[in-house]
Amino acid sequence: MKGPAGVSAHGPSTRQLRVAEEVRRVLAELFARTEFRDPELLDVRITVTEVRISPDFRHATAFVTRLGRSDVEVLLPALKRVAPFLRTGLSKALNLRTVPEIHFQPDTALDNAMELDEIMRSPEVQRDLNSKPE
Repeated sequence: MKGPAGVSAHGPSTRQLRVAEEVRRVLAELFARTEFRDPELLDVRITVTEVRISPDFRHATAFVTRLGRSDVEVLLPALKRVAPFLRTGLSKALNLRTVPEIHFQPDTALDNAMELDEIMRSPEVQRDLNSKPE
């Protein structure tokens, strides 16, 4: 059963998950050991937290973050510029019929978790959690 844009109603297939994890691993290695010529990416540590791949394996969305910083959005244009180089690295490391085009998105999961933790620790919420029902 297919939903909008060919996405399965049951979520990604096992093969999609396996390929996405391999793409994440290779991208993480490339970011760890590659010196990019782009001046915006010099001395920048980027972590690839997750990769989601389209059902046709032609597009991969890599969720990225910077260690200790929350300003990864400013690097998205530079990441887009080095995407063809990264795609070439993927083609050399992976045995795929079609190497996916890479798109980058900021990973905000950690920021959201920290914000939620802050809300949960607020005096108002603590008061409500500690009050006894009558």
